[in-house]
Amino acid sequence: MSHKQDSIKGTKGDVSSHDKTKSWFYSDIVKDHFFNPKNFLLNEVDESQYNGIGKVGSPACGDELRVWLKVDKETEKIQEFKWKTFGCGSAIASTSMASVMITENDGMTLTEARKLKPQLIMERLGGLPQRKFHCSVLCDKALRDAINDYYRRTEQFDKVVVEASRIIDPVSKVTDHDIEEAVLEGATTLEKVQQKTKVGTGNPSCLPAVEELIRFYKEKYFG
Repeated sequence: MSHKQDSIKGTKGDVSSHDKTKSWFYSDIVKDHFFNPKNFLLNEVDESQYNGIGKVGSPACGDELRVWLKVDKETEKIQEFKWKTFGCGSAIASTSMASVMITENDGMTLTEARKLKPQLIMERLGGLPQRKFHCSVLCDKALRDAINDYYRRTEQFDKVVVEASRIIDPVSKVTDHDIEEAVLEGATTLEKVQQKTKVGTGNPSCLPAVEELIRFYKEKYFG
């Protein structure tokens, strides 16, 4: 079954828009990972068994993901990738597939895992509806957080990558993180990003930087 959008009013897919005018289908692979998630932790976690722990999101807003890595200190290969999430079906399927990709064939190294992009996970899943793409990025961010945690635990501070936000528009207080989130939610043009964030409406001088960030995030997440 295709993940393509079915825009005919009144049709019913696997997920529908709030106004019920559009619906989307998930691939069979996505459904399998949703109904039979791989490496998912059902019980309480003994965190002493893991040497890389990451978290992204907040349960208060409905989306939170935690991951636990067991990394071989000699090879820095990821031997185990366990996870829990309060996210939607797309977040569950994406994280399940990521856990498989990262641990298959004796496991990726931390360096290789850092290069795993959300679009590669989507390809293995057979695609996701565009409106659900931002959910798949949860596992990417939680994974990078866990990798940083491993490097801090092993005192390899030079390998920690800090992803701090910076203010792009001092007037509207819009940050690069705000623009990233807007792109992930489907705002892939300057006009659409401005509609979501109001960036540059009172400070047009920042717009070249905004356009550069839009290009950067489109390439990063969509290839």
